Amino acid sequence: MKLYLECASGISGDMTVAALLDLGADEGALRQALASLPVEGYQVEISRVSKAGLDACDFAVLLDDAHENHDHDMEYLHGHSHEHEHEHDHGHDHNHEHDHDHGHEHNHEHDHEHSHPHDQNHPHAHTHRSLPDILQIIEAGELTPGAKALAERIFTILAQAEAQAHGVALEQVHFHEVGAVDSIVDIVAAAVCLDNLGITEAVVPVLNEGSGFVRCQHGLLPVPVPATLNIAAGQGLNLHILPVEGELVTPTGAAIAAAVKTEDALPERFRVVKTGYGAGKRHYSIPSLLRAMLIEPV
Repeated sequence: MKLYLECASGISGDMTVAALLDLGADEGALRQALASLPVEGYQVEISRVSKAGLDACDFAVLLDDAHENHDHDMEYLHGHSHEHEHEHDHGHDHNHEHDHDHGHEHNHEHDHEHSHPHDQNHPHAHTHRSLPDILQIIEAGELTPGAKALAERIFTILAQAEAQAHGVALEQVHFHEVGAVDSIVDIVAAAVCLDNLGITEAVVPVLNEGSGFVRCQHGLLPVPVPATLNIAAGQGLNLHILPVEGELVTPTGAAIAAAVKTEDALPERFRVVKTGYGAGKRHYSIPSLLRAMLIEPV
């Protein structure tokens, strides 16, 4: 069987994990793998939500107070309020949005969560992790060899894109502690779920992206953000820009798609074995949903 990622409204780390869980990835195995990582400062919440009336899975990385940021604050991110989808999320906190996984910090990237001035509300020092630091964390976890290899590949793709965006050597890229926690969890979770489902082939025809600007620590960045563009260019991902203001494709989402993609064209005929829906949390003019399918060519 093949995995088909239909990125009609973009892709992010949390959306991918949620869609894979909805496809049947083992939640218990996922939680056990995450618990084995030497990473603190977060909790994972998995729930059901409604998006445009569709039942979907939601995977949220809940950061503790010391690690919270502005990633879900639409007015902060875009400088003005956006029209919100009126959805019933069954009481689930909307805060934990698209894992916005790019640090956009010169030399201090964190692949997850925009790197906003965290010391505004939390005047404590943050450490930074290099790519070798993060690879060491992944290696220390009780993951299968396949999940470890995939998580390492995703993070390496991401770090290469950030290094290129900021004009630094790969070994000089540092992921901010706050973002690193979020991105490590999302990326390891995605790798564990993909491995658990036995995914070895994936079709990713196109990533639909928005436009405009998004705020980060050092100002506004154009959408698609540079790291996402670098991943698309370096890994052969196809992009399509929608008339939607906002960032639909995060660097983490793009890195996961790049790491797993084996082809970009669907079979002429195929049978859908199962469908999974993963919910995003930012609110744009289109529902934030990633649809994943297990398919068999006919």
